[in-house]
Amino acid sequence: MPDADAGAPVDTVLLDVDGTLIDSTYLHALAWMRAFTAHDLTPQWWKVHRAIGMGGDRLVGEICGDEVEESLGDTLRDDWEGHYRELVPDLRPLPGAVDFVRGLLDAGYRVALASSGKAEFTDAALKVLGFGHDDLAAVTSSDDADDSKPAPDILEVALTQAGGGRAVVVGDTVWDVASAHRLPAECVAVRSGGFAEAELRDAGAVLVVDHVGELSRRGWRP
Repeated sequence: MPDADAGAPVDTVLLDVDGTLIDSTYLHALAWMRAFTAHDLTPQWWKVHRAIGMGGDRLVGEICGDEVEESLGDTLRDDWEGHYRELVPDLRPLPGAVDFVRGLLDAGYRVALASSGKAEFTDAALKVLGFGHDDLAAVTSSDDADDSKPAPDILEVALTQAGGGRAVVVGDTVWDVASAHRLPAECVAVRSGGFAEAELRDAGAVLVVDHVGELSRRGWRP
């Protein structure tokens, strides 16, 4: 991992994807609920929503317990993948997301997508946003890290691949804030993933806004 010199200027912005750039949080929740109910598991919707943003390797145990993870974890993840794939045509950018990313690139920052999701779904998000891999300093997926959020692994990989020295993270969940702190880096949080401002601030976010379009409108820079 690059040295995080607190005195150095921020040169890299690490962006979460789902719920931050793409309005997909509730599509993920729907796909997980379909996977669970197919196996006669009936968690409450709010519990599923609250877990979106942590890695799929952690989510099943978080919602249904270790016994279900041990017996059905891989099957549920495969089922979720199939259900979410069916929902990909419904993906939409969040307000101002495209202009936000372009503004950071034009300002000279290294911009990396620090997603621990499946590569095909990150690629689908990029297509919706109108960007390619070559437009960004790095694009990560679940294949790039041993441990998922709230562990910092995917952020470390994204920062290293981007060739950056010091980063700020933009995300939408308490899991993003936690992983940023472990990098370590400051985290700017958006409410577009469904977490409350107080929760994100209590987790340690240095700034909370409704969506990245608001950051763009304010002319925010790290």
